[in-house]
Amino acid sequence: MSLSIGLQLYSVRNELQKDPVGALERVAAIGYKNLELAIHYSDAAGEGGYAVAGMKAPELKRHLDRLGMKALNAQLFPIENVKWDSLTAFCQEIEMPAVSISMSMFRNKQDALDFAAKLNSCGEICRKNGLDFYYHNHFQEFQKFDGQYVMDTILENTDKSLVKIEFDTYWALRGGIDPCDYLRTLGDRCDLVHQKDMPATAKPVNWFDFFGEDADITLDKKLGTSTTDQFIEIGEGIMDIPAIIRMIRELGFVKTMFVEQDFTARNQLDSVEFSYRSLSRMLNQP
Repeated sequence: MSLSIGLQLYSVRNELQKDPVGALERVAAIGYKNLELAIHYSDAAGEGGYAVAGMKAPELKRHLDRLGMKALNAQLFPIENVKWDSLTAFCQEIEMPAVSISMSMFRNKQDALDFAAKLNSCGEICRKNGLDFYYHNHFQEFQKFDGQYVMDTILENTDKSLVKIEFDTYWALRGGIDPCDYLRTLGDRCDLVHQKDMPATAKPVNWFDFFGEDADITLDKKLGTSTTDQFIEIGEGIMDIPAIIRMIRELGFVKTMFVEQDFTARNQLDSVEFSYRSLSRMLNQP
């Protein structure tokens, strides 16, 4: 299976807000063909619906078609706020095959079990509407409750035919996990990956070395880990991304690696261009 490059549009969110069409045109000019959307529900002007930087489905689809790009997935948060009727209509209109939940927080194992049940329910809705459904990890899924990683609890208590995993290699590393090892654990449940890089100055690598293994990881604490100094463009950091690519190819399940730059010291469009060039070189290495 060939491995394609994609872009999570959250990476260029500021540029999209300033000039949605111009930002999409620049993304296309860089070379990105596959997109993952960061979408939001809005009741603006009394017309509720999902949109990207104010673009509803018909306008977005028109520009994607014109630029030769395709939306492969969209991320949503929190799970309780998803408006499924509106979302499935949006997906069908732009011919997007999948959606994912981007994050959740956990205080104990019961939280993880309850969340797994919610994921199964959402997966059922998606299957009925012809969509694939994913969960995307951050670092907090690698906290242990009752001796088990939250992520493993989720895997054990969700139906693999309903719930796939969109694996973020950076956040796994920040949870003390070797991304290559965990790709083996995920196996065929993972066919989408998020990739970014970590600067050498980001210390400690494992956020649990900072918070403590038994910490109550709240949303505020999680958001506090997302600052410009914790991220760097692909190829400029310490992550062994070539090894991740080799593992992906060995396993043969991952279809798309999405560049996702949570924060950057560069202009956002310049940032994703740098990462596109770096990742393209890595993919072309023997």
